[in-house]
Amino acid sequence: QVQVVESGGGLVQAGGSLRLSCVASGPLFRSSLMAWYRQAPGNQREWVSTITTDGSANYVKSVEGRFTISRDNARNTVSLQMNSLKPEDTAVYFCNVKAVPFYDIWGQGIQVAVSS
Repeated sequence: QVQVVESGGGLVQAGGSLRLSCVASGPLFRSSLMAWYRQAPGNQREWVSTITTDGSANYVKSVEGRFTISRDNARNTVSLQMNSLKPEDTAVYFCNVKAVPFYDIWGQGIQVAVSS
């Protein structure tokens, strides 16, 4: 059974940086998509970024140029480097690993708080 566990996060002042990491375990397909989502209080979950096995990445417009997603296929990890953080980046961030239709797995979520 595929599982994902996030780490990192915390509290930072606006303009600061944080790095989130996610480790996936279990019977993974190498072609799995790895992604980050976030959910701010009172809001729906929002897609942030996705990276494919070959490193092709996409970002929601609001984080382009500030966030960088990366993955290590050998270690089944995905990271999200977040720079120039803004208060509106405050949210619970979720790691997602999927290989439809076989699995679509979410982590437990990790809090990121940015103070102004």
